[in-house]
Amino acid sequence: MADRVTVIGWDGSPLTAAARSALGAATLVAGAGHHLALPEVPGRAERIRLGSVALAARRIAAHRGTAVVLADGDPGFFGVVRTLRAREFGLEVEVVPAVSSVAQAFARAGMPWDDAQVVVAHRRTLRRAVNVCRAHPKVAVLTSPGAGPAELGLLLEGVHRTFVICEELGTDRERVTVVTSDRAADHSWRDPNVVIVIGGPTAPSDDSAWLAGGAPAGGARGWALPAAEYGGRLGEGETEPLRAAQLARTGPRVGDLVWDIGCGSGAFTAEAARFGAAVIAVDRDPDACARTLATARRFGVQPQIVHGTAPHILEDLPEPDVVRIGGGGAAVVSAVADRRPERIVTHAATRDAAELIGRDLTEHGYRVDCSLLQSVELDTRAWTEKERTVGFLLSGELPDRNP
Repeated sequence: MADRVTVIGWDGSPLTAAARSALGAATLVAGAGHHLALPEVPGRAERIRLGSVALAARRIAAHRGTAVVLADGDPGFFGVVRTLRAREFGLEVEVVPAVSSVAQAFARAGMPWDDAQVVVAHRRTLRRAVNVCRAHPKVAVLTSPGAGPAELGLLLEGVHRTFVICEELGTDRERVTVVTSDRAADHSWRDPNVVIVIGGPTAPSDDSAWLAGGAPAGGARGWALPAAEYGGRLGEGETEPLRAAQLARTGPRVGDLVWDIGCGSGAFTAEAARFGAAVIAVDRDPDACARTLATARRFGVQPQIVHGTAPHILEDLPEPDVVRIGGGGAAVVSAVADRRPERIVTHAATRDAAELIGRDLTEHGYRVDCSLLQSVELDTRAWTEKERTVGFLLSGELPDRNP
């Protein structure tokens, strides 16, 4: 095992005395091509071109001597330190950090970034990174080849965002460009780059900000809020107990894309978005779309609202992770199941309708749960019944679906 492993961050500025000292003693240096070309890298040292960090870590673990790993920016922030410290390599490292590329990008844009979400996009996580950009007003995306500004823009179709694209930060070829998301695919972008994605409502400036990544969504505390929070106009499938069960079964989270079909008042849309998920709300009634937009603005969330009739309108929507179906019956359930989301939740007024939906989900390979929900609202002054609702809650989970 290497006697000593030092990880040095580089942001284009001159190396610190500590970094130069570590490099001067190194018998093995790993880094990208531009790192290995630095004049401070000793000529006698073994050099490893850094592609797979895991492969480099194995060679470092087997090396007898002093090793240095060079990386861009802060290597402890979505960087190589995590891999080098993994249990299978057994490496203890010293870190000489530099300014992260995210901090540099926001500095070039002249913007604060304590309220920004930060995500890493590569081919496997690109869709989830895009969902974060859909759901949040300020996001920094650390890109990779094949998951860069052009791909982000293409997958954000139908959602307007502004991109601040920072290429090759800290080098002589540094370039900062501002474009709209729909124009990002019209250009070629140099790697490495960071994309700041901006759009939608932003919270007013508040000197009492206390949480990095942005404060939780505003509005009343809790979920499955009463009808009064939504203007008192809830549909049949939007009652508080049913909505609470729907949220529990779908479990919307950051990085998810949720479809809310038959969005009605926008109650479920707003509450799923307050969990950090991206939401596409669909309804054939233009008044329902308008109510959903008003609800979203009141709670400071930004769903995409689509006016149209399911299942036909669903054909061009991006792939969902979870779906709540508030209307449309078995035909819509079947069309949604064809798209293979991880979870589907809906309701039925009768047992016959519930059996039909449950059979269809089962035939599509979903594990189905069905519950008969009964809710009784009481007048606590006289302890008399005010209103009773009864319905079937159905949920389907796809066992082999990967996020």
